[in-house]
Amino acid sequence: MDKQIPYLLELCREMKDKTHCPYSKFRVGAALLCEDGTIFTGCNVENASYGLTICAERTAIVKAVSEGHKDFKAIAISSDMKNSFIVPCGACRQVLAEFGTNWDVYMTKPDLTYHKMSVGELLPMSFLPSSLGEEKIANGRGHLKNGIEANSMMTEDNGSSAEM
Repeated sequence: MDKQIPYLLELCREMKDKTHCPYSKFRVGAALLCEDGTIFTGCNVENASYGLTICAERTAIVKAVSEGHKDFKAIAISSDMKNSFIVPCGACRQVLAEFGTNWDVYMTKPDLTYHKMSVGELLPMSFLPSSLGEEKIANGRGHLKNGIEANSMMTEDNGSSAEM
């Protein structure tokens, strides 16, 4: 285990004290370890317009990226759930995957016991930045990405043309 992980676990627990969660009362703290050893922290910040709430994990990621850090080694998250490990929500999993799938997520309980998984394990079959560069079918105007017109296509079963 990286020698900074115990410190990361403690920091994520401390960050729960900085949350703004007057609606759910569900405190979450996060601590993000960058590849260069820099640590960024985050907490959930709720909003009366619920959809504008930001989770602790995304707060830490946004802080890191805004300071020029995009290569991460691990993130630790903490909540007040006594008997369950806190897990990132789906939106947070997708944001974590934006920065790679081969780094660690430490999901803790208040006593700092943890379960560790990689981002890729938490979000299998991820939609990644590389997905945007994959070859695409017609763009809806009858043209393929490479500019070839798609006014007709060959059917596989009988080889006849079908107008589009």
